Amino acid sequence: MRAMVLAAAHEPLRLSEQIEVPQPGGHEVLIRVHTCGVCRTDLHVVDGELAHPKLPLVPGHEIVGTVSALGSDVTHIHVGDRVGVPWLGWTCGECGYCRSGRENLCSRARFTGYQIDGGYAEYTVADERFCFPIPVGFSDAEAAPLLCAGLIGYRALRLAGEGERLGLYGFGAAAHIAIQVARYRGQKVYAFTKPGDQDGQEFARELGAVWAGGSDVPSPEPLDAALIFAPVGGLVPAALASTAKGGTVVCAGIHMSDIPSFPYSILWEERVLRSVANLTRRDGDEFLALAAKVPVRTRTMEFALHDANEALRCLREGRIKGAAVLIPRHNSL
Repeated sequence: MRAMVLAAAHEPLRLSEQIEVPQPGGHEVLIRVHTCGVCRTDLHVVDGELAHPKLPLVPGHEIVGTVSALGSDVTHIHVGDRVGVPWLGWTCGECGYCRSGRENLCSRARFTGYQIDGGYAEYTVADERFCFPIPVGFSDAEAAPLLCAGLIGYRALRLAGEGERLGLYGFGAAAHIAIQVARYRGQKVYAFTKPGDQDGQEFARELGAVWAGGSDVPSPEPLDAALIFAPVGGLVPAALASTAKGGTVVCAGIHMSDIPSFPYSILWEERVLRSVANLTRRDGDEFLALAAKVPVRTRTMEFALHDANEALRCLREGRIKGAAVLIPRHNSL
């Protein structure tokens, strides 16, 4: 099969046409990849900001495809099912975190496109426990961003509470989904983009933001909660300073630059600063059902599999409106 392969951090991905189609073992399924989203976490892996990936590695963790073969112990999935595969790819099921419904914090967890080969390929294998059925109302390309940008945005929204005034810092793939869920819940959304990003601000207003401006200016109203999707530590003090008493600031990325020091006064008055780590299967079940109900409409830019480096470059430079997705063109087996 064809796959885009990372041989070492800080190197471009290389197209390989000599990789054998993987065989599913035990509780795994073989998936014919229809599309795979291009996520900022992929950039963190390729750029060496997430240490110790499996190398060589096939990146990609927003996978949508159909099941084409089953491992010997698979019980809940059938050949022909359309499934989605997220970032969390395996957990032990035995530790205190797993047994208490916090499998996202499992110390032995393994992640798709990081320790497990992912979806920048024509085929991939995945643990059946971490495959989600895709609602029928979504095309493959529309569904792919739901599996990380959507899921992380949903978990961040849930942890932020249900306050009326919500700030979104960084208006990329996750925020353009989160705003749709927030608006469905009746929240007023204030969007903060890179200073001078008029296109991003207009995009936010198109999706229902009551205000959009640069992250270098304070919110026009005190926020009940703020979600930070951009991997910029300097946004933490800015978000705290715009948050009302008792409000919550959620850092939603897996990687962020260092947070600068800030005065205690902007944290005082029972403001909360917290992070989001990964996802749980419960998040996936709840969010995909909600996404179909809203309904969430993702906006995507499509790239051929062999153009994965260009897609990553566009993401790095902020030239993606919505989410980027890769579309493999399958060779015959």
